[in-house]
Amino acid sequence: MAGGGALRLALLAALCLRGWGQPAAACQRVRAAFQRLQPGAKWVPESPGPGADLQVCVPKGPTCCSRKMEEKYQATARLTMEQLLQSASMELKFLVIQNAAVFQEAFEIVVRHARNYTNTMFRNHYRNMGSRALKFVGELFTDISLYILGSDINVNDMVNEFFDSLFPLVYSHLVNPGFSDPSEEMIECLRIARRDLRVFGNYPKIMMTQVSKSFQATRAFLQALNLGIEVINTTDHLKFSKECGRALLRMWYCSHCQELLLAKPCAGYCSAVIQGCLASVVEIDNYWREYIRSLEGLTKGMYGIYDMEHVLLSLFLLIRDSVMYVQKNGGKLSSAVSKLCGHSQHRQYRSAHYPEELFIDKKALKVAHAEHEETLSSRRRELIMKLKSHSSFYSSLPEYICSHSSAVQNDTLCWNGQEIVERYSPQLVRNGVKAQGGNHELKTKGPEPVISQIIDKLKHINQLLKGMSISRRRAPDKTMDEDESESGDCDDEDDCRGGSGNGELRVKNQLRFLAELAYDLDMDDVPSNKQLLNQQSKDDTAIHNLGSGSTPWNCVPITAVFMAVFLLWAH
Repeated sequence: MAGGGALRLALLAALCLRGWGQPAAACQRVRAAFQRLQPGAKWVPESPGPGADLQVCVPKGPTCCSRKMEEKYQATARLTMEQLLQSASMELKFLVIQNAAVFQEAFEIVVRHARNYTNTMFRNHYRNMGSRALKFVGELFTDISLYILGSDINVNDMVNEFFDSLFPLVYSHLVNPGFSDPSEEMIECLRIARRDLRVFGNYPKIMMTQVSKSFQATRAFLQALNLGIEVINTTDHLKFSKECGRALLRMWYCSHCQELLLAKPCAGYCSAVIQGCLASVVEIDNYWREYIRSLEGLTKGMYGIYDMEHVLLSLFLLIRDSVMYVQKNGGKLSSAVSKLCGHSQHRQYRSAHYPEELFIDKKALKVAHAEHEETLSSRRRELIMKLKSHSSFYSSLPEYICSHSSAVQNDTLCWNGQEIVERYSPQLVRNGVKAQGGNHELKTKGPEPVISQIIDKLKHINQLLKGMSISRRRAPDKTMDEDESESGDCDDEDDCRGGSGNGELRVKNQLRFLAELAYDLDMDDVPSNKQLLNQQSKDDTAIHNLGSGSTPWNCVPITAVFMAVFLLWAH
């Protein structure tokens, strides 16, 4: 035998036999080490014994371990494993939790600013009825907030309720100025007439479509982030099998029974044990990678009418245009309502006259151009980029744990679960439950039920996200403008040319992550202010054809600035 090999064998013999020559003192170091891990030195024998009652750390000679020590060591090994798992996921878990909180807060702030825009529009431009409209605006945006949070509210119902409530107000203040406050019966008749006569044209349907599409994407995004947290929490607190607990004990602490307190497990041995313990967890890997890809696909499609920020911050323009549509068609509308509902005080409506409050005050709009990287869409992209760096998280868990548990990387002079060996020949064991059949260090039974459940949830969210992404893919012959403005809910009879049909709606400036909010409404930037919907009624008595007009409606650049999300993000 070469000199180096003889020296290593001599060292092995010294390590294995050290201390047995003085049995009375041999277990003192073991006692001290055990007490640092588990208070209770009484469980450590005074001197090495046969260890006949040991079930895992079965000795080849005298041992310093008792059955109770085995139990305590196994509990410590399980705790160590859980701590290593939590350490491995700490960065990823913080990333997902932080962003779930940030975006939840951001969406709530978007809703709040959208409500403020709408209230300001009514107060400044429809003063006579503005204060009364605030109630209906508040109810609409309360429903919107609840819907985003997951409440089972029908979008069409909330939009219909808003326009049903708004029409009696618009009719009595703008269509027939000076008309006395309508009775309850009159209000109910006007609410019914609103839908029958389609007094707001196609604007309610356009609003339903845009709100529905953008909110579905927003809800799915938040749902996916919350599921990501659940997945990580599940694997962080996984209850390991009895066989895994025994294998961890054998790998990390059975060497103590032989007073080999500094012995470290061989890297190949550690890998086999951890792969066996995490066989079920690693099964998540493919679904986790798909989860990140699906979430990326969703975020790439969250633009235009699929972007809640875009839709909500321009909602006041859609509502304003719908009111202007009623005013433009006030003559026919007043006549039709009189036939349906009747009223004693009817003020003559002059079609060539528009109330002064129709034309918007020329207030200067202080719009700071939002940098592209400051919008919520850029934050979503940044999140996806960071998540992609964790796409291999579950497949790399065994390697992480072994590298952080002092395993000997070159597999020489290391612990193999029974003794110190000169060299350990690692097994070629792959990740996953099915691959553990050849794992001699640990026998696995099958997938853990809790892991199977979380995989089912990942499958469901992945199907949901991919389904939403596929449904938004544009046909090859469509332009971006056509795709963005398409409502998807209109048929030939609906005549959806109005509103966003020309694809000119743009919100280029979105929420900014700055110190304070400074916004105003300047309709100089909105050419559609005086470009009312063209009346194309083929039959003067067919009031339901009021919705056949078309208008380009441009969007004033909007900036809503808030600090709360910035502070959350920065920390």
